[in-house]
Amino acid sequence: MAERRSVLGGFVHFLWRLLVSVACLAWLVVVAVAVMAVVPAGRPGVPSRAALVIGPDGRLVEQLSGEPLQRAVARITGRGRPETLLKDVLDGIRMAKDDDRIQALYLDLDRFGGGGLSKLQAVGKALQEFRGAGKPVIAQASVMDQGRYYLAAQAAEVFMPPEGLFIIQGFGVYRLYFKEGLDRVGVDVHVYRHGRFKSAPEPLMRESMSAPAREANQAWLGALWQAYTADVAKGRGMSAEAFADFVDATDQRVEAAGGQMTKAALTAGLVDKLAHRDEVRQRLIDLVGEEKDGHTFHRVGLADYLHDRGGDRYGAHARGDLVAVVVARGDILEGDQPPGAIGGDSTSRLIRRARDDDHVKALVLRVDSPGGVVFAADRIHRELELMRQGGKPVVVSMSSVAASGGYEISVASDQILCSPTTLTGSIGVFSIIPTIQTPLKRYLGAEVDGVGTTPWAGALRTDRALDPRVGAVLDAYNTWLYDDFVGLVAKGRAMSTDDVDAIAQGRVWSGDDALRLGLVDRFGELDDAVAAAADLAHLGARYHVKYFEEELGFGRRLMIRLLGAVGRVLPSGALAGGWPDPEGLPADIGEAARLARLAADGPRAYRYAFLPVD
Repeated sequence: MAERRSVLGGFVHFLWRLLVSVACLAWLVVVAVAVMAVVPAGRPGVPSRAALVIGPDGRLVEQLSGEPLQRAVARITGRGRPETLLKDVLDGIRMAKDDDRIQALYLDLDRFGGGGLSKLQAVGKALQEFRGAGKPVIAQASVMDQGRYYLAAQAAEVFMPPEGLFIIQGFGVYRLYFKEGLDRVGVDVHVYRHGRFKSAPEPLMRESMSAPAREANQAWLGALWQAYTADVAKGRGMSAEAFADFVDATDQRVEAAGGQMTKAALTAGLVDKLAHRDEVRQRLIDLVGEEKDGHTFHRVGLADYLHDRGGDRYGAHARGDLVAVVVARGDILEGDQPPGAIGGDSTSRLIRRARDDDHVKALVLRVDSPGGVVFAADRIHRELELMRQGGKPVVVSMSSVAASGGYEISVASDQILCSPTTLTGSIGVFSIIPTIQTPLKRYLGAEVDGVGTTPWAGALRTDRALDPRVGAVLDAYNTWLYDDFVGLVAKGRAMSTDDVDAIAQGRVWSGDDALRLGLVDRFGELDDAVAAAADLAHLGARYHVKYFEEELGFGRRLMIRLLGAVGRVLPSGALAGGWPDPEGLPADIGEAARLARLAADGPRAYRYAFLPVD
């Protein structure tokens, strides 16, 4: 009888889910039809003389976070993290450069959240090429911070409102250290690491930054700041020293300008004109003409422009010889992970699909990751090795960060390309195990007691003191993992283990240093990596590029299209219905949350470098 009830209950549950799914789909169809009924047929084309408007929302990323259907829902409900795909921005600028209809480019940076320096440099290079075609770039923002101003500095004209904020902080690493607080409540955090520069777990071990971490951080921070100041100064036609002097003496410059930040920037030549939005709009009207009804300039947004240009930008329908591209962005975790994170199973599956595809002749892995769980990174490394053993070359293209586990998966390749400002290396390992027996006793009067058949029974419970013998095992295991990591790098880079160990020890290096030390092969962007992979596979000029992503079923594709039809007409968040839009945590709190998550995972080994990653 119980079994019959269970079957009946399961059938009712299935019918209920089916009914809900059909109802949701019907609602989407009704909304989409209603929207299309009041919208003129077809999409508005690109005016014969227009400005391309690029207004990045959130951070520049290599891959949008979350499943496509989740992103489509988030778009019209106003939920989710704002992000802008780097490929969209680059494709739009490059297409517009040679499009006679696009006469200017307008950078509206008010909603831009920044991005890794290598990504900013890629966009900056594309903007300079656009200007090289004789087309002006106009940039404006009410607040100019570091990321926004990098892009603005590549423009021909930079506008800010008189009341705007202009502040460049420079690069820094400041972290919360919890050792004293943990000691106060009696939490014991057992950290086993190998690599004296491996600073990721230091906040749980110390009350301040260690000397090795300070040394390493200062080195790569200095390299990034030097590159930033050089690029900004070149864009503004001034010396790097003059720009650095302005930043160092911001207080004096603002005081001399009577407290008006934008006036100080204008006087220093960092801004071209203090102007309100209507004045910026008039400047663009002067460049490309005025719309008849809108009292604004002839314009086309980035999304509409990409849609108008069409084309198979991701190679979904590509045929013939292929170079596959797999994007590995975010923390490396076990199992299946959505886009924006790297899954030991899901990312391996994409690589395996490319390996089993007879049309794929080579693979490019685009890495933007600070690392993660050892087991997941090892699984991906293995799949890449199998790809190479099958006669298909692998080329790695590093984005802003490819460190620790991100570097481990990179060395399973025939070539590694990076940017001078890529952060990489961090060849090291650590494990974290917290135990809370003291606060349980102190605050709750609770203790754990029991029996086991061996000394190891219950040895990894967090509510018991850690047995020193367990600590000895974990310490030996981490030492072995480090030696294994060094061996993988030595094999992949054709170096001796002693030479690798000398530059490993968990130290993070800039791309400039990584090239000098032999950790990478040369500088280059994603396009250069694709060309290198095609060359290694002897493809000549006749090949296509295909991005390998998780395949979606028909139902999900249909719902995404319907949601997209609604989202193109309604403003973002139009159907929010008052739902909360959770904001991201500040960087230091976010890092603390990541550390807490690692500690809560129990006995795991990590190849992690806590660095800025998008």
